[in-house]
Amino acid sequence: MIHPYRDFIHRFAQLMEAGQELPRGGFPSVCGAQPDGPEVLLFAPHPDDESIVGALPLRLLRELNHRVTVVAVTQGSRPERQLERLEELRGACAFLGFGLIPIKEHGLNGVDPKTRITEPLPWLAAVQLIASILRSRLPLMVVVPHAQDLNTTHQGTHLLVMDALHSLGPDFSCLVVETEFWAPMADPNLMIESSQAEVADLMAAVSFHRGEVERNPYHLRLPAWMSDNVRRGGERLGGQGGAVPDFPFATLYRLQRWQQGQLESHLSTGCVIPVAGDLAALFQPG
Repeated sequence: MIHPYRDFIHRFAQLMEAGQELPRGGFPSVCGAQPDGPEVLLFAPHPDDESIVGALPLRLLRELNHRVTVVAVTQGSRPERQLERLEELRGACAFLGFGLIPIKEHGLNGVDPKTRITEPLPWLAAVQLIASILRSRLPLMVVVPHAQDLNTTHQGTHLLVMDALHSLGPDFSCLVVETEFWAPMADPNLMIESSQAEVADLMAAVSFHRGEVERNPYHLRLPAWMSDNVRRGGERLGGQGGAVPDFPFATLYRLQRWQQGQLESHLSTGCVIPVAGDLAALFQPG
């Protein structure tokens, strides 16, 4: 008798194959009226990052009426695709109900740790642009990749936002949520469960980035990544050998507060917020 896991994997592979035939983008918006709550600024290193790590922002929008605004830091490295990628990003943001701030017509260039050292004047100009957005919007929270996320543009985006926060002086404060995708954080402190409907909406939003997912259908792998986050997050937040949450999909973050010109702890211990959990205690103003 062939063991049952053969059939499980066969059906899994069939599902992935069938997913290749699903439409990409072009779906009507799933949001209602534009929210009027406090603002979340999501700094996206590339178009598509807003949807990949968007589980928490999406729940804040839907459950607490927060405004989520994506800051398009770059529009990719290929000049011939940059305007097209911006339009794909517009579609994904409109679908989810996120606002959008394009920094420049073609996005910023050279957002990486090397440029910060070798080209200080262009870097300073980019820092000032980010600082002006922060100063004018006064967000409740900024969302940014963690410093060791293993993509140079993700690392550069982290440095760019941190430098901008430093430039605003000691009176500026906000929550800071760090994200991961290319490399896991050593010390995440927040696990956010997503419902099946939310995962489907995030997948659909990633699919708006047609030029990218036609090359690599990574939108179909988003649920697997979110399932693995539950495995890893249960051990990282709950302690080695502890009980792991029984939900299927989650995203890991690190939540801190920017205050007095530096990052400060905002959680005394790791926090897991299931679908039925209350976000308000962590993410309401004041």
